[in-house]
Amino acid sequence: MKKTKIRAIGNSYGVTIPKAMLDRLQVREGDAVYLVERTDGVEVRVGDPNFERSLEVAADVMRRYRNTLAELAK
Repeated sequence: MKKTKIRAIGNSYGVTIPKAMLDRLQVREGDAVYLVERTDGVEVRVGDPNFERSLEVAADVMRRYRNTLAELAK
């Protein structure tokens, strides 16, 4: 866990993330991150949490309708 401060950036506010942490997460300036509200705070995620759920749903559909999809692909 790292401590950081909220800083004024123009008319907005932001937080700084240490370079070592950015390197571990493999993100750079300009990359998108996602803020997820939790009951105990805010989580910063590199991947879109909704996208991960969408992949799970798609995998389930493809598994259940494998034969139908195979016929449609012909």
